[in-house]
Amino acid sequence: MPAFRYTVSDVMTHTAVAIGREASYKEIVELMDQWKVSAVPVLEGEGRVVGVVSEADLLPKEQFRQDDPQLPGQLDEASKAGGVLAEELMSSPAVTVHPDATLAEAARIMARKHVKRLPVVNGVGMLEGVVSRSDLLKVFLRPDEEIAEEIRVAVLAELAPSVHLQALVKDGVVTLRGSLRDRALVPLMAHSIRAVEGVVDVRMELEGQPAGAV
Repeated sequence: MPAFRYTVSDVMTHTAVAIGREASYKEIVELMDQWKVSAVPVLEGEGRVVGVVSEADLLPKEQFRQDDPQLPGQLDEASKAGGVLAEELMSSPAVTVHPDATLAEAARIMARKHVKRLPVVNGVGMLEGVVSRSDLLKVFLRPDEEIAEEIRVAVLAELAPSVHLQALVKDGVVTLRGSLRDRALVPLMAHSIRAVEGVVDVRMELEGQPAGAV
């Protein structure tokens, strides 16, 4: 039985707050404040995502209210200080993710692009939802019993079906106990257990091996 893999569609917010190209600066700020979000997708036509306006896109208006840009790298930011509509303020093309992407893939995109939220789009760029950093952390709310059962069925039964090993889970930390003669399986098991959604850490307490994290 293969391990279940959460995808972006499992954790994303399906009812996403979005704006059109003609949304004004003040409307955008009011919308962000009302919905407590740090960024909103910009849509055109039937709902195709063409950009994103984030807090970072809005701040130059305050940053350069009195001071002119001093460094070459500030010119792009300063140009947004004069923007009054979404199409003038947005970052485009938008950094997006597909609903069938894994949570790890979404996390890598966020980290690489330094963004807190990603519009979720289908194959033709239509908005389906939004996924945030907090959404990606939802897998760590999985019950310990559910995590332990997946490890027993999808990891232990597959890698060491004839060996009696016990997977104990507390607060997402997995402790593997028992006797395992084939030590070559230890790093493979640790890697497979870490891949189970919701696992915080893995510890081995195998007979003949020092206890501790692997």
